[in-house]
Amino acid sequence: MSGRRLARWARTSTHSNDPMAASKRRYRRVVLKLSGEAFCAPGSTGVDPAEIRHIASQARDAYKIGTQLAIVVGGGNLIRGSVFSQKGFDRAVSDYMGMLATVINAIALQDALERMEVETRVLTAIEMREVAEPYIRRKALSHLDKGRIVILAAGTGNPFFTTDTAAAQRAAEIGAEIILKATKVDGVYSADPHKDPTATRYDFLTYMEVLNNSLKVMDSTAISLCMDNKLPILVFNLKKEGNIVRAIRGERIGTLIGSKPYASR
Repeated sequence: MSGRRLARWARTSTHSNDPMAASKRRYRRVVLKLSGEAFCAPGSTGVDPAEIRHIASQARDAYKIGTQLAIVVGGGNLIRGSVFSQKGFDRAVSDYMGMLATVINAIALQDALERMEVETRVLTAIEMREVAEPYIRRKALSHLDKGRIVILAAGTGNPFFTTDTAAAQRAAEIGAEIILKATKVDGVYSADPHKDPTATRYDFLTYMEVLNNSLKVMDSTAISLCMDNKLPILVFNLKKEGNIVRAIRGERIGTLIGSKPYASR
C-alpha cells in the first residue's frame, strides 16, 4: 500500500469512532436526500461545478465529525421522467432515463468529494460496473463502517418510484436514524413562500399531517414508508452554508416530520 493510500486508510478507518467527533453530532448514520435541482444554478438546468463543490464541502464537514453519510441523488436537473412522459414518452422509459441522469450527478459529486480527499463509493440500483458498484445492502453498510461516503444512484431501480421513495427505502435498509431532505427553502410551509408572503413555516409535522394536507414534502409512498419505520425527516435549506452539519448536530433548523417533536429541538 502506497504512503498516500495508507494515510487515507488511516483517516477513514478511525474517524467514525472518534469520541470527540461523536460529541459533536446527534446522529451517527444519516441519509441525505438531494434533488437534481441541487446540482444546477437556481433557475437553470444541467450540472454546475460550483453548486456541486458547495454540496461536497458541506458533506465533507459532516464526514469530519464522524457521521456515516449516505447520499441519495435525484436527476431532475437533467431529465425528469414524469415531465418526459407527459410529452409522449412511455412512462417506464422516461423513468429509466431519469435514473441514468442520477448516475451522472452521483459521479460528479464523487469527483468533487475525492478532490477534497474524502473517500467515496457510488452504488447504483442499475448495474453499470465500469463506473460504479451495484447497490447491495451489505456492501453499502461495509463502506459506511469503513468511513466512506456512500452515494446512491438510480433510485430504486424501478420505474414509477421517485428518488424520495428510494431515500426512504435505503434509509430503512441501512438503519439510518434520520433522512435529511435538503431543499431550496428553510422548511415546510403552509403555501409556497416564494409566491405567498403570508405563508407560515411549520416547526414540526406528523406524518399524517403531511399526508392529510397534501403537503409537497415527499411523495406519499415515501412518507408512508418513513411512518411505518418510525424514520424522522428533517426538511432544511441546503443553500445556507453549514446547514448539513447543523442538522446532524440536532440544531433547531427546518421542519421536523415524525411521530413526535424532539424535546431538545
